[in-house]
Amino acid sequence: MVKLNKIYTRTGDDGTTGLVDGSRRAKHDVRMAAIGEVDEANSAIGLAVIAVPESAAAELRRIQNDLFDLGADLATPGGDFRPSDMALRIAPAQVEWLEAAIDRMNEALEPLSSFILPGGSEAAARVHLARAITRRAERAASALSAEEPVNPAARSYLNRLSDYLFVLARALNADSGGDPQWVPGANR
Repeated sequence: MVKLNKIYTRTGDDGTTGLVDGSRRAKHDVRMAAIGEVDEANSAIGLAVIAVPESAAAELRRIQNDLFDLGADLATPGGDFRPSDMALRIAPAQVEWLEAAIDRMNEALEPLSSFILPGGSEAAARVHLARAITRRAERAASALSAEEPVNPAARSYLNRLSDYLFVLARALNADSGGDPQWVPGANR
């Protein structure tokens, strides 16, 4: 269990931050950017939690916990991606849970007949914002993987999470009048 008595340590005043293995990186390092984007996605999901029904909120809180795991995964350099007592790693089962949740929600939705605009109800709009930020986190993790090893399950998790959030937003809009449709060239 993590115990934080003191929030500031001053160790980052030099523009670096520590990783799980004790190494230090510049705060603008590509690994730190990926960790920061995951944190931002998690914060956006927290904003969505307060606007969605409790059943969706419970799933989103589970996802928030997974995103902390994912941040720890990204903060652990190296190429051994097996979860252990010493290394918190995203596991394929976490990705599979997202896939099952997507399939369950999608069964109740009408097939898409057009691209949709990110909006609709307030709850769906918040979820769409979290989806877009999750996509940015995925791009940051992809950029990191071009330079250093990244757990493939972590990358898959981010990809599936954005899909999950898209389908959740559609489900929320289905309960409140439907998705706003994109009308190509509507304002020419």
